[in-house]
Amino acid sequence: MRRFARWCSFAAMAITLVVAGCGGGNAAVVRVDGAVDRPANYGTAELGPLGNTTQTVAFGSGSGPQTHTYTGTALWSVLNNAGIKTDASKKNDLLNRYVLATGADGYKTVFALGELSPDYGNKPSVLAYVEALNSASAVMGPPDGPFRVTAPGDVKGGRYVSNLVRLDVRTSGSTAAGTGGGISTGFAVSGAVTTGKSFDLAALQSLPATTQTVGGVAYTGVSLWTLLNTATGLRTDTSVKNASLAMYAVATGSDGYRALLSLGEIDPGFGNKTALIAYASNGAGLGANGVARLVVPGEVKQSRSVSNLVSIEVFAAPSAQ
Repeated sequence: MRRFARWCSFAAMAITLVVAGCGGGNAAVVRVDGAVDRPANYGTAELGPLGNTTQTVAFGSGSGPQTHTYTGTALWSVLNNAGIKTDASKKNDLLNRYVLATGADGYKTVFALGELSPDYGNKPSVLAYVEALNSASAVMGPPDGPFRVTAPGDVKGGRYVSNLVRLDVRTSGSTAAGTGGGISTGFAVSGAVTTGKSFDLAALQSLPATTQTVGGVAYTGVSLWTLLNTATGLRTDTSVKNASLAMYAVATGSDGYRALLSLGEIDPGFGNKTALIAYASNGAGLGANGVARLVVPGEVKQSRSVSNLVSIEVFAAPSAQ
């Protein structure tokens, strides 16, 4: 009986949402498209069967600290239901893909699929359509609804895309090639940076060093964010609000293995994930892992940690068509 009552409540919310979307200028559905097997529009009627979850989140904003309680469907469940396309011939090809979240006003942000996947980053983002206000739950209206994607754990709310209308799954577009495997002696940073540079051990050691322990190993190196934002500089569109949140970096190893991180997840002002370009482990060189290794802490599996780095490419995601 309790489950039936809850279903009826969500069904009533769905009807309200559709009616509100007809005349208020807000989308009553979210389009899931791109590199998926089953592109489709998702309203609450389609989201409900995928399961509902409630989360309370806190983050900073221009108007001060925010705390919200949302109900919706796990973003990963939505993408997984659409059928994410991957290349079975490439190891962990999922990690070379991202989803672009776009609001009705064109605001956009990137989530790496490896960041969202329960097997890797396990970020529990939600496609929310209900918010608890004054001890009662109601379908979200303006300015954030009818749909909003959440980014739990982020320091600020820049990746909480309000009035969400699209989710586009894409491959990274990386063109960097491996070198046939083997121990790397350096890597190049290219793409949407102000100055493309190559880094060998001496160049890395000249940058501010930090040490963190991952999987019982103490890695020393330079923050990936510092490397990109300071050592090479990010080339952003200053006319676009939070332009870096729609950008990402792809790390490639000498064997051609690739892993993608969104800049929003490593920016200390937003996701604050302390990804590291390591050049030492437990006080010694990396040995068979090359001159540098991308190390991503806090993951379920360390598959986004790329050894024998030969390339880091920075991209700005194009807008949805």
